[in-house]
Amino acid sequence: MTDGRERGAVRLVAIEDTPLDVVAVIDALGDDAAGGLNLFIGRVRDHDRRGGCGHGDGDDAAYGDSLAVTGLDYSAHPTALERLRAVCEQVADRHDVLALAAVHRVGTLAIGDIAVIVATAAAHRGESFAATRDLIDTLKAEVPIWKHQRFADGSDEWVGTP
Repeated sequence: MTDGRERGAVRLVAIEDTPLDVVAVIDALGDDAAGGLNLFIGRVRDHDRRGGCGHGDGDDAAYGDSLAVTGLDYSAHPTALERLRAVCEQVADRHDVLALAAVHRVGTLAIGDIAVIVATAAAHRGESFAATRDLIDTLKAEVPIWKHQRFADGSDEWVGTP
């Protein structure tokens, strides 16, 4: 499902079934006018809370119902790549960025594997930080990629499904 290199501010958009390459994402953002490059890497963690939102925004320690995660699978709707590209274009339009990239993994992932990388480059760090946060939050909310978590107690849970 790789879409590869893009033009304009959106430089790399991909959904991959193989390990993600952090260096390739950074290289895609090359721009001599960029004073700030911000990178977010989402990894598979070893725990989650039952009924979790899947957004990772909360303080997991505050939820006593945390379960050990043994692994997970990501599945993507056939329109996911198109939606990911649209999200990237929207974020580029909302922020003064020179370049941005977003790649997401699908398939079976182990604890510690990289699941998603989003990155932005801008003339100044503040805009790059803001754009990166907007990009990961909008991706999580709007791109139809679903997580199927497997827990140590033998149970499982789908996160992000309609």
